[in-house]
Amino acid sequence: MILLTVLFFGLMLLGMPIAFAIGIAGFSFFLTSPFIPASIGIQQVATASQSFPLLAVPLFVLAGHMMNRTGITDRLIGCSNVLVSWMSGGLAQVCILLSTFMGGVSGSAVADAAMEARILGPEMIRSGYSKGFTSAAIAVGSLITATIPPSLGLILYGFVGNVSIGRLFLAGVIPGLMMMVALMTTVWFIARRRGYRAASSVRPTGKAIGAAMWHAKWALIFPVALLVAIRSGIFTPSEVGAFAVVYAVVIGVFVHRELTFSACMDALGEAVVDIGVITLIILLSGMVGYAIIFEQAPQSIAALMLGLTQEPILVVFLILLFIFICGLFIESTVLVLLLTPIFVPIITPLGVDPVHFGILMMTIVTLGGMTPPVGVAMYAVCSILDCPIEEYLVESLPFVATILALIAFLAFTPGLVLFLPNLLM
Repeated sequence: MILLTVLFFGLMLLGMPIAFAIGIAGFSFFLTSPFIPASIGIQQVATASQSFPLLAVPLFVLAGHMMNRTGITDRLIGCSNVLVSWMSGGLAQVCILLSTFMGGVSGSAVADAAMEARILGPEMIRSGYSKGFTSAAIAVGSLITATIPPSLGLILYGFVGNVSIGRLFLAGVIPGLMMMVALMTTVWFIARRRGYRAASSVRPTGKAIGAAMWHAKWALIFPVALLVAIRSGIFTPSEVGAFAVVYAVVIGVFVHRELTFSACMDALGEAVVDIGVITLIILLSGMVGYAIIFEQAPQSIAALMLGLTQEPILVVFLILLFIFICGLFIESTVLVLLLTPIFVPIITPLGVDPVHFGILMMTIVTLGGMTPPVGVAMYAVCSILDCPIEEYLVESLPFVATILALIAFLAFTPGLVLFLPNLLM
């Protein structure tokens, strides 16, 4: 395990793509082990691909790219503008609300952040918002997509940890909405202190709100339909992914009439690239997962942590702190695939619900994408808006502090996180 760890971090620091760093490090374990034939490593790669729940990942990725070309995004922006642009920091409030809506469409924090940076970022800067504040509101706001279904991270966590994806989807709704309220409150306080004006001086009437929501109805209905389909047993989470693709095509072609053949091919091409990267990481991480179990890493780490404290909540906080530090340096998909098989066996015997832990873990893991030194969402937004990383870092502190406080609150209130799963499933 020492060689595997050193080789992985060494290759990553040298700039090798994450998938190949994982694959080479994982295969080194089998090459150097006197007890396991190297052919087992190849078998683990094949075994990782033989999973029906894994089908949900490429299907939801494709659905997200399709929906971005159906006119759904424009309608969600219009709806968000009507609902919250009258508040202090109006355009920043629109970003937060749009991330909540987009969480039910794209399922990807990085995709959401990049899209908002291109569409809303320049207008916010022209309206007097600083580049750092604009970038921080967009990047950290996209964190909501980590919990609002269909979250790709929750699908991977459920797949690796053998946890119900349906329950994870339902459990993400309340924390996602709480995150939206917390971040909008943070924007409100900062905007009031700095004098950032509302984008609109007139509060919307009930008629205007109804018209905006009706205009965006097909986008707003989708996450609700997804949860209803899973809860009623019509579809499994994997089958819901196929339903999402069909839904996007039907809405884009027959309802909005904006999904052309050319746009469909572009979405398919982008999805193939994203799916290839994610799938390669998943398959090659199968060797690392086998090595982790063979070397009894979960038992060793559990013994170490339980030697420090026997309190389940303190063990959870120690794990979350470790994940947060790792998230500063390693991409979220990799962390979910590598750490889930280690920590789920630790928290389950302590009486911690793996669904509750999954929501906490995915929020912390995804937060790493908004923080230096390797935050993917952070770099995407800052590069699009030409914002210095130093300015972003300072402006993001209130938002990150808000998220950490919310995670601590959710850790102490499992009943709140598990309310919908226990009620509906």
